[in-house]
Amino acid sequence: MKDTLKSQYLWAVFFLGLFILNYPVLSIYNIPKTLFGIPLLYLLVFGFWLFLIAITMLVIRKTNKKNNA
Repeated sequence: MKDTLKSQYLWAVFFLGLFILNYPVLSIYNIPKTLFGIPLLYLLVFGFWLFLIAITMLVIRKTNKKNNA
Protein backbone atom coordinates (compact mmCIF):
# COMPACT_ATOMS: atom_id res chain seq x y z
CA MET A 1 0.00 0.00 0.00
CA LYS A 2 1.37 3.41 -0.90
CA ASP A 3 2.11 5.87 1.86
CA THR A 4 -0.36 8.36 0.42
CA LEU A 5 -3.13 5.76 0.45
CA LYS A 6 -2.17 4.79 4.00
CA SER A 7 -2.38 8.40 5.14
CA GLN A 8 -5.76 8.79 3.45
CA TYR A 9 -7.08 5.73 5.29
CA LEU A 10 -5.74 7.05 8.59
CA TRP A 11 -7.34 10.43 7.99
CA ALA A 12 -10.63 8.68 7.22
CA VAL A 13 -10.38 6.77 10.50
CA PHE A 14 -9.63 10.04 12.32
CA PHE A 15 -12.68 11.80 10.88
CA LEU A 16 -14.85 8.75 11.56
CA GLY A 17 -13.69 8.94 15.18
CA LEU A 18 -14.52 12.64 15.32
CA PHE A 19 -17.98 11.93 14.01
CA ILE A 20 -18.72 8.91 16.22
CA LEU A 21 -17.35 10.41 19.44
CA ASN A 22 -18.93 13.85 19.01
CA TYR A 23 -21.91 15.21 20.95
CA PRO A 24 -24.84 14.78 18.54
CA VAL A 25 -24.12 11.10 17.97
CA LEU A 26 -23.37 10.36 21.62
CA SER A 27 -26.55 12.09 22.76
CA ILE A 28 -28.53 9.35 21.00
CA TYR A 29 -27.19 6.83 23.51
CA ASN A 30 -27.55 9.03 26.59
CA ILE A 31 -30.46 7.06 28.03
CA PRO A 32 -30.84 5.64 31.54
CA LYS A 33 -30.22 2.00 30.60
CA THR A 34 -27.47 -0.37 31.67
CA LEU A 35 -25.93 -3.46 30.16
CA PHE A 36 -24.22 -5.75 32.66
CA GLY A 37 -24.38 -2.93 35.21
CA ILE A 38 -22.53 -0.46 32.94
CA PRO A 39 -24.35 2.62 31.63
CA LEU A 40 -25.03 2.34 27.91
CA LEU A 41 -23.28 5.61 27.08
CA TYR A 42 -19.99 4.56 28.74
CA LEU A 43 -20.13 1.12 27.17
CA LEU A 44 -20.58 2.56 23.69
CA VAL A 45 -17.88 5.21 24.08
CA PHE A 46 -15.31 2.57 25.00
CA GLY A 47 -16.69 0.20 22.35
CA PHE A 48 -16.35 2.84 19.62
CA TRP A 49 -12.87 3.69 20.89
CA LEU A 50 -11.82 0.05 20.70
CA PHE A 51 -13.32 -0.18 17.19
CA LEU A 52 -11.27 2.83 16.03
CA ILE A 53 -8.08 1.38 17.51
CA ALA A 54 -8.74 -1.94 15.74
CA ILE A 55 -9.29 -0.23 12.39
CA THR A 56 -6.08 1.78 12.83
CA MET A 57 -4.17 -1.37 13.70
CA LEU A 58 -5.48 -3.12 10.57
CA VAL A 59 -4.44 -0.23 8.32
CA ILE A 60 -0.95 -0.09 9.83
CA ARG A 61 -0.51 -3.87 9.75
CA LYS A 62 -1.63 -4.09 6.10
CA THR A 63 0.82 -1.35 5.19
CA ASN A 64 3.73 -3.04 6.95
CA LYS A 65 3.06 -6.39 5.23
CA LYS A 66 3.15 -4.76 1.81
CA ASN A 67 6.40 -2.90 2.56
CA ASN A 68 8.19 -5.92 4.07
CA ALA A 69 7.33 -8.33 1.26
